[in-house]
Amino acid sequence: MTTFASLGLPTSLTDILAEQGITEPTPIQAATLPDSLAGRDVLGRGRTGSGKTYAFLLPLIARLAADRRKPRPGAPRALILAPTRELVTQIEASAAPLARAAGLKTRTVFGGVGQRPQVDALAKGVDIVIACPGRLEDLIGQKHCTLSDVEITVLDEADHMADLGFLPGVRRLLAATPAGSQRLLFSATLDKAVDALVKQFLKNPVTHQADSAQSPVGTMSHHVLHVERDQRVAILTDLASAPGRTVIFTRTKHGAKALARQLNRNGVPSVDLHGNLSQNARVRNLDAFHAGEATALIATDIAARGIHVDDVSLVVHADPPAEHKAYLHRSGRTARAGNEGTVVTLMTSDQVRDVRDLTRAAGIKPTTTRVESLSHPILIKLAPGERTKPGAYEPAAPVQPERRPAGEGAGTRKSRPGSRARKRQAVEGNAPAQRGQSGGNKPAGSKSAGSKGGAGQAKTQQKSGGQQRSRRRTGGSAQATGGAGTHSAASFSSGRR
Repeated sequence: MTTFASLGLPTSLTDILAEQGITEPTPIQAATLPDSLAGRDVLGRGRTGSGKTYAFLLPLIARLAADRRKPRPGAPRALILAPTRELVTQIEASAAPLARAAGLKTRTVFGGVGQRPQVDALAKGVDIVIACPGRLEDLIGQKHCTLSDVEITVLDEADHMADLGFLPGVRRLLAATPAGSQRLLFSATLDKAVDALVKQFLKNPVTHQADSAQSPVGTMSHHVLHVERDQRVAILTDLASAPGRTVIFTRTKHGAKALARQLNRNGVPSVDLHGNLSQNARVRNLDAFHAGEATALIATDIAARGIHVDDVSLVVHADPPAEHKAYLHRSGRTARAGNEGTVVTLMTSDQVRDVRDLTRAAGIKPTTTRVESLSHPILIKLAPGERTKPGAYEPAAPVQPERRPAGEGAGTRKSRPGSRARKRQAVEGNAPAQRGQSGGNKPAGSKSAGSKGGAGQAKTQQKSGGQQRSRRRTGGSAQATGGAGTHSAASFSSGRR
């Protein structure tokens, strides 16, 4: 049997892995570790959930620990680039125990939050920076960081970087690292843009493919439910009220918010995850889903990459994605690390052709079932167990800061709608993976069509008097405050901005 020790990993790291119950490398780890530990450039291809994170963290930390050189202020020794804040955060969570055991310091860098803690940490010296491209470029431009000491660079989810249009910034960052440094690139798929990146920055790379980029997870069953449009909320409520965690994907941010509200009204504790949420709200909602306080997570494609929650038994495409790569990455939230999982796509009559083309491109042959009522036995088969509806998820009330005397602390609030900070928040971790998703967020350097509209809307609400303020206190829009009956069954996927 192949072990981490037999692949050349030092005992200090294998012991940390063993404490977490990780004793046997996954195929992508077994394939890439010998070459990456030897210092070679590596191109690793593997599906979501295949263990790519440890495939690059283990050799990176082993190399830095062997050198034992302290980092200079503002000059990290290793760089990991990822497309979203959620992925950055989860990489750091995996890296933290390994880095502590090796005596190394890590730091996350991404937009949507204040930069001062990031600047202060860099000034003290960090070994590993895990970053989104936009904020890192900002800090480099402000002379808070340099990549001249980087010994090893990792690019994770390279295909998603390309999908979001982040590759120009990635190229600039890679060009700022030393030419002879080691580079590891991991991607679920390879397209022309990623291939060009490989040819430009990787030197004689060793390519490892643990499994086909087009093939679905072997322990994942795929189903299509042919339903009427006005049945969808009821069917989603039934599936989400079964035991276990459920991730539901919608096409738009408005749709995710509306569906979460509808499920909560129907007694299923649910949270949403999309680009319109603040960073604090995103962390709060993910923590609630991790902890089981909410059993359903309703998300746009922002969550299709990098979000890992153990024991997600069911993934539902409430809105079929626009292309097959998004389908595979959405579906990869279940059946991770060899576990079984079920993927369900809801399809209306006008979506039959699109779903057929989608599944064919994804290389899967789903079981299609016509569902005309909630009594259909396929629903229990897909989501077995007793249905329970304990009630809506209620987040804990935030602690209110102490009021300051007039004039004290003036000028400290900077993140107002339309400001530079708000625009950066819409870039890193919020950019949709599909054109159809509302908001139209773009990579750093592009203009945001929605920022001016958002500011104008805020001003209109301020002028509209007590009625608007009352609606805000009740937590919803005019449509939301009218009761459950005011929502059409298709409101969560209407795409309204």
